[in-house]
Amino acid sequence: MTESSASPAFPMDIQQVLATLPHRFPFVMVDRVLSAGDGTVHAIKNVSVNEPHFQGHFPSEPVMPGVLIVEALAQASMFCLPLEPGTIGYLAGVEGARFKRKVVPGDTLHLHVQLDYFRRGLGKTICRAEVDGVVAAEAQILFAVGR
Repeated sequence: MTESSASPAFPMDIQQVLATLPHRFPFVMVDRVLSAGDGTVHAIKNVSVNEPHFQGHFPSEPVMPGVLIVEALAQASMFCLPLEPGTIGYLAGVEGARFKRKVVPGDTLHLHVQLDYFRRGLGKTICRAEVDGVVAAEAQILFAVGR
């Protein structure tokens, strides 16, 4: 997220999310940021049957791919990285990814992120995705910042 003199108001709607993230349809995985500050973020991703990946994963039993859950957590992480204007946090690694519950159309994926560290353009977040208060996935995500 770029720093500015005015703090964003929460919750952040999709227009504010799009003003922060470089991603665009169909790859925006954050619909709203409910809160952010002190190195933590709580964001949501509304899972819809209309998303293109459900056509093939799996047509008879649609399940959100784990890699897209990790991508949603990575995008939510951008809201707690202290990025300067014009910089982007690039995914540099994923550690300890675990998938504990299926995520299906109609679910609201709550993305909880805590900044572990950010030094010299490298950062790490500790992430958890939940549906209805039940952990769906966990991972530690590493970032490298570039222009």
